[in-house]
Amino acid sequence: MPYRPKVPCKQPGCAALVEPGKQYCEKHLPLHPEVTRSAGKRGYGSRWQRESKQFLQAHPLCAECMKQDRYTKATVVDHIIPHRGDPRLFWDRSNWQSLCKPCHDKKTLTEDINPVYRY
Repeated sequence: MPYRPKVPCKQPGCAALVEPGKQYCEKHLPLHPEVTRSAGKRGYGSRWQRESKQFLQAHPLCAECMKQDRYTKATVVDHIIPHRGDPRLFWDRSNWQSLCKPCHDKKTLTEDINPVYRY
């Protein structure tokens, strides 16, 4: 039975090949702790689930859509300034905003493209 071919490392400019299902080569894996650490270990545990649910109940509409006079139900609590592992910034409610999934994905893709984490 044939094997699946190796795929390129997702680190920009890296030509190393990795096994299918992996994203980064051994050299670049330490730069992306979100790949190896669970969401709970990154701070998104039961407390975050509880707090974000309360925040969404208090702020039910997407902040980005409202700027464009659209009213869309928010489903994600986003950190306005990415916390990058800083617990003070992570739990600062003034740094939170409610977003719909498409707006959150767009913001994450454009603003958080090259993260640097401090755990």
